[in-house]
Amino acid sequence: MDTNHTFDEVFSKLKNIMMSFENKLEVKVDTDENYYLDTKHIMEHNKKPLFFGAVQIKKNYVSYHLMPVYACPTLLQDISSNLKKRMQGKACFNFKKVDDEVFQELSDLTKKGFEKFESKNFI
Repeated sequence: MDTNHTFDEVFSKLKNIMMSFENKLEVKVDTDENYYLDTKHIMEHNKKPLFFGAVQIKKNYVSYHLMPVYACPTLLQDISSNLKKRMQGKACFNFKKVDDEVFQELSDLTKKGFEKFESKNFI
């Protein structure tokens, strides 16, 4: 199995999920291996924009970072065991191959996170 090709496909599909929210967010990085979005909300403590999410190709997996689940952990209450087992830390999900069912769930979770940030005036 060509891992690089597989990771490129995983990255592309995950990036497409994240990109669907970029019209109301700020694209900070957009390369073949890293896609990074900030909100326009400036944090009081460090005077920097609030991070929304990122997709990054790492050495052994592709990471999907989603800050709303860190800021609002109740978003994780109803996630499936398939998605939960891909979690690393409080706001990161790691993937080695495409899993359309889990990606759809992650897309729904990202939408809920976006809506939660919007309701808190972070977006």
